[in-house]
Amino acid sequence: MPVASGMTYWEALLPGLALGLLAAGLLPWLNRNNTLVRTVAITVGLALAWRYMIWRITSTLPPPGLTWDFAFGAGFTLIELLSMIGASIAMFFLTRTINRTPQAEANLPWLTSLPQPPLVDVLICTYNEEKAILERTIIGALGLDYPRYRLWVCDDGRREWLKQLCEQHSCGYISRPDNRHAKAGNINNALLHLSDLAEQPDFIAILDADFVPKAQFLNRTLALTRDDDIGVVQTPQHFFNPDPIQNNLSLARVWPDEQRFFFDVVMASKDAWGGAFCCGTSSILRFEPLMRIGGFPTDSVTEDYLVSLRLNEIGYRTIYLNEPLSLGLAPEGLKEYVSQRSRWALGFMQICRGPSGPFSSSVSTPLIQRLMLVDTFLHWSATHAFRLAALIIPAVYLLFNIQAVYAAVPDAVSHLFPFLVVQTAVIAWLTKGRVLPIMNDLSQLLVANDIAKSVLVGLFKPQGHKFQVTAKGGDRSKGFVQWKMLRMFLAYLIITVGGVIWAFGFDDSRSLTDASAIALFWSWYNIVILTLACFVCFEASQQRQGDRFSGSGWAMVMAGAEKAMLPIADISVSGMRLYGVAPGPVGSDVEIAFDGINVNAKVVRVDVGDYAVEFAPSQEMHARLVRHLYGGSYGTSAVEIEPSKVAGAILNRVLR
Repeated sequence: MPVASGMTYWEALLPGLALGLLAAGLLPWLNRNNTLVRTVAITVGLALAWRYMIWRITSTLPPPGLTWDFAFGAGFTLIELLSMIGASIAMFFLTRTINRTPQAEANLPWLTSLPQPPLVDVLICTYNEEKAILERTIIGALGLDYPRYRLWVCDDGRREWLKQLCEQHSCGYISRPDNRHAKAGNINNALLHLSDLAEQPDFIAILDADFVPKAQFLNRTLALTRDDDIGVVQTPQHFFNPDPIQNNLSLARVWPDEQRFFFDVVMASKDAWGGAFCCGTSSILRFEPLMRIGGFPTDSVTEDYLVSLRLNEIGYRTIYLNEPLSLGLAPEGLKEYVSQRSRWALGFMQICRGPSGPFSSSVSTPLIQRLMLVDTFLHWSATHAFRLAALIIPAVYLLFNIQAVYAAVPDAVSHLFPFLVVQTAVIAWLTKGRVLPIMNDLSQLLVANDIAKSVLVGLFKPQGHKFQVTAKGGDRSKGFVQWKMLRMFLAYLIITVGGVIWAFGFDDSRSLTDASAIALFWSWYNIVILTLACFVCFEASQQRQGDRFSGSGWAMVMAGAEKAMLPIADISVSGMRLYGVAPGPVGSDVEIAFDGINVNAKVVRVDVGDYAVEFAPSQEMHARLVRHLYGGSYGTSAVEIEPSKVAGAILNRVLR
């Protein structure tokens, strides 16, 4: 058992409270883009993190021996240590960031002054997506504001209707007789086709079937290819629909999608260190070096990350332009969300087992690149393993009296509390609130079991795995329950609650001191996270047909001789909702003018204070609406994150 601490609870809490007040008063006034300021803030956080970790290793391990205490204690400490190493490397790379928008602006005159701009082949990669998804991507890509490009749809589904659709829109169609190597094989088949053409491209652009590019996508990315060693320019992925966490917890208005931290913060920092990488869609790649490495690698299901590594090995860099230049579909359901991330984990483990991995001696990878690979390896392996272990350790103590952590409560508070306070404050400051403790732990917990399986499979059986396509589209008009995941989280929840009830309701030997108090507080936190995970398993319905964007601006509504300028509430390709009094009953014909677009419409719903109209556009007008909505400023506005609003939205969802 731990030796009792001579410290009072107040003395234990005081340093953390003081640091929290200092951070709250100081950080908002500091420039988060200044490298020196970032370095100092992160260094303070890392010093407190390792102060805690050293205390954990030296003072809280159970006595060595053939006991369950020592087995669980040593195992948990090792997982926590690896997770801390990964987090420390990640924080180290966050000391720098870069914004390439000024560089793109400066290089645009160079691009436009070229006697002959580079030829770009735009590849839309598809397997089983429905027509509505593909058609809007094709329409968007045909509206690119660039003088020399060819558009190709790479169909791995061999669909006759898609071939006809491509003919209808006058774009190229490429197919193949099999699906060997999935997406990478599909792209490589297209590369072979392009290499046989009379004029080969200088660059290719990759678009997933659901990602609609903005008109300036090629101009902005190609402006950064002035240096001949630029092999890839990657842009962020923005989404026009909420991800499962946002949707199922009713958070879309107050919390950004889970990918915003990665694309808005992490990738800009990796780029500053020379470690940005291809993320597949919404990227451009230089054709000649890509062909020199044999096209997209096929020895990992995350071929996009691996292509950057292979290009880097022959001297070509990947850089990152953090501008919203495309808009796509986030995984619409929890199952798809988990499947996508499991594939990423599996693919990276395959990379680690290959010649381009962090521990390989086959290639002369720079130290910084190896550190980044180690960081990603530990993210998928140790971080998610720690999230699972954090559920198990307090439960086994409360149920079976297996004590993995030997610590007095004041000692634990004095070491852990300052670290958590400063870490939370610094990360929230660096990310503008995109990372909050409960939300971050929830997103990790949702995928932790499946990630753990993918890590083990990828490390011990790296080859022979089928590429799992993230399903997009389909009927989501009715809510349903992800029963398999719900049963798993309920099992964790029952074990945790059962441990609390058993330890403090039936076991008279327990008291709210030392290990019992730590386990109780820990269990209550786990109960909160597990409860939210259960709610996420209840998939909310998505009633509207067509993607709805929050409105901005005004529309002129004309019905006969009457005209009215009304604010737009929301809008889709098929119609809009307006604030104000309807010009007539349901079925009334109107003309709508907004943002230079005039379209005929019909009133389809009348409510108090607002009404909805359905557009009746021509084919040409439909294409114009698609480009205006998906290629404009809709869908990429930043969510202002206020922790109180996030908490309020979650509470409202849980209690309703």
